[in-house]
Amino acid sequence: MKELDARGLSCPEPVIMIRKAMASGEDAYTIIVDNLTSRENVTRYANHQGYQVAVKEENGEYRLSITR
Repeated sequence: MKELDARGLSCPEPVIMIRKAMASGEDAYTIIVDNLTSRENVTRYANHQGYQVAVKEENGEYRLSITR
């Protein structure tokens, strides 16, 4: 499982990061973002690519577990 850290980045950078990671063809990823817009956009992109997303919020950060 790849883990990506997109804290401090604003969209579209987190979406670009997960898109590049998904090119490897793995079945699971974790990405950490620190704003609501990035959380929503990464979730929408992953769902559109056929992945399921589970979100865990902790201290103003969102950990998105993305699986097929």
